[in-house]
Amino acid sequence: MTRFHTDEYIDFLSRVSPELVEEMSVGGTRFLIGEDCPAFEGLFEFCSISAGGSLSGARRLTTGQADIALNWAGGLHHAKKREASGFCYINDIVLGILELLRYHARVLYIDIDVHHGDGVEEAFYTSDRVMTASFHKFGDYFPGTGALGDRGKGAGKGYAVNFPLKDGIDDESYKGVFRPVMQAIMDWYRPGAVVLQCGADSLAEDKLGPFNLSMKGHADCVAFMRSFNVPLMIVGGGGYTIRNVARTWAYETGVAVGEDMTQTDMPFNDYIEYFGPEFKLDVPASNMENSNSREYLEKTKAALLESLRNMPFAPSAQMQHVPYDFEDDEEDEDEDLDVRISGESSFLGRRGFGAEDDAKGN
Repeated sequence: MTRFHTDEYIDFLSRVSPELVEEMSVGGTRFLIGEDCPAFEGLFEFCSISAGGSLSGARRLTTGQADIALNWAGGLHHAKKREASGFCYINDIVLGILELLRYHARVLYIDIDVHHGDGVEEAFYTSDRVMTASFHKFGDYFPGTGALGDRGKGAGKGYAVNFPLKDGIDDESYKGVFRPVMQAIMDWYRPGAVVLQCGADSLAEDKLGPFNLSMKGHADCVAFMRSFNVPLMIVGGGGYTIRNVARTWAYETGVAVGEDMTQTDMPFNDYIEYFGPEFKLDVPASNMENSNSREYLEKTKAALLESLRNMPFAPSAQMQHVPYDFEDDEEDEDEDLDVRISGESSFLGRRGFGAEDDAKGN
C-alpha cells in the first residue's frame, strides 16, 4: 500500500477505530475528512481485500495467467496519497496500475463512474506512461474536478482526457461518444494494458447518480474494450441502488468471460426477494430527460479528438531492470511447511533484490 500512500497514512488506517476517532481531536483525524469517510470496524481488512484484489489481478495479467481480471471490490478511485475521499480509503486502482507499469510501457485507465476519477488522475497527472480517460457528471457535483481543459501537466500534458457530461445521458448518446474517443486513444496511445473502472452509479435510477444508462448500455463499454484483446483489468466502484449494481456487475462478468446472459429471468436463489417484483436480470433506462444536446456532445468529442491528433504517437519508456518478483503463495502454500526460511533469504526478499542478485547471494 505504501508504494502509493504515505507510511503515516497507512499506519493510521491500520490502527483507527470508531472509538479512537471519537477520542481524537479534530487535528488528529486529518486523514478522514468529511462525513463520507467514517471509521468503521474492519476498515483496514476491507482496504486490504480491495487493494489485494487489484494487485493480484494486475499480477495475473503481467504473468500471463489471465487475459482479463476482475475485482468488483476495487475501483475506489477517489482516495488520495495521504487522505481518504468519497468513501475511498485505499486507491487500489493506482496500486494495480503501478504493478502493471513494471512490465508495460503504457497503461490506459478508463472511468465510467458517474463521478470523476480524480484520485487516479491526480496520481499520474505528470506522467505520459498512464493515460486517464473519465466520462463523468461535471458541474456542481462531487468531486468538482474533471473539466474538459484538465489535460495533465509537464510530461503528462495531454494524457488526462476528461469528457464532462450533463444529467440524463442515455445509452445511444453515451455509446456515441465513448466508442469514438476510446477507439482514437487505443489507436494512438497503444497501451500494453487497460484498467476499466465500472462504477455502477452511472446507471438509471441510482440513488446518487443523475445518469440514465441501462444495464446493457453500461456493459457495452466492457464489451468494446474487450474487443481490443489487450490485457484488461475490470474493477468496481460506486453504485447506490444495490440490486441494480448486483445485476449489472453479474451481467458484465458474463460479458468479460464470453457467457451469454441475455436470458433475463433470474433463477431462484437465496436472495431472489431483493430483485422483485420483476425478478429479471435487467436494469432498464427510465424516461428521464437527456440534458446532453447533440451539439454539445459533438463539440466536446471533436475537441478531445483534435487534442489527441496533436499528441506524439505511442510515447516510449526507457528500458530498466524489473524489480524482483515474490513467488506466488498459492504455488508454495503446502510445500516445505517444516523447513524454516533463513533470516538472510527473507531479508534479501524484503529488500527487493533482483533474481540475479539473489542467485549470487549478494
